[in-house]
Amino acid sequence: MRHSSPTPEERTSTVPDSKRFPVEAFEDVLAANVQHATAYGGSDLTGRAARGLAIVTCIDSRIDPLSVVGMRPGDVKILRNAGARVTDDVQRTLLLAAYLLGVQRILIMPHTDCRMVGSSEADIHAKIRGESGTDTRSIEFRTSDDVDASLALDVVRVRANPLLPAGTRVGGAVYDVHSGRLRPIEV
Repeated sequence: MRHSSPTPEERTSTVPDSKRFPVEAFEDVLAANVQHATAYGGSDLTGRAARGLAIVTCIDSRIDPLSVVGMRPGDVKILRNAGARVTDDVQRTLLLAAYLLGVQRILIMPHTDCRMVGSSEADIHAKIRGESGTDTRSIEFRTSDDVDASLALDVVRVRANPLLPAGTRVGGAVYDVHSGRLRPIEV
C-alpha cells in the first residue's frame, strides 16, 4: 500500500484543465523566479511601511513607484489600479495600512498620458465591445476628462474618510511619464 504524496506528474494528470495552473503561459515568470530564488538571501523586512507612506498609483508599467519617490522595498505600501483612482477597495486598504502597517502619509499619484484620462466611460466600453464582443457596461472604469480634477476629487475623498486615524496626511501629485517629475496639486 502506497502512503506517499503523489508526484507532480500524477497531480497534473488528475487535475481538470479548469483548475490546472497554466505553466506554459507562465514559463518566463517561473524561470525568472528560479533565478530570483537562487540569489535571494532572505529578508528582514516586516510588513510595516518603514517610511510611513502609502502610494496610490496606476497600473501603467512605465511607473516604478519606489524609484519615483527615492525609496526601497519595505519603505512604502503601494496600491495600484487603472487610473490611480480611489475606490472603495482602495479606501479599505488604506485603512488597514494606516491602522496595522504604519502608514501615516498617503500620496495619490496618477500620471500623464494615461489611457483612463481623456476617454469617456462609453468610449472605453465601446472599444472593448468592438474589439472583443464583450459587454463591460456593468463595470465602472472611473475614466476622467481631467487628471487634476479627478486627482483633487480623490484627495478630498480620502481626506474626508472619518475612519482614517487623525493626523494622517494626504496629498496628490501627477507623475509625468516623460520627465519623471512629480507635480503636486493644491486641494
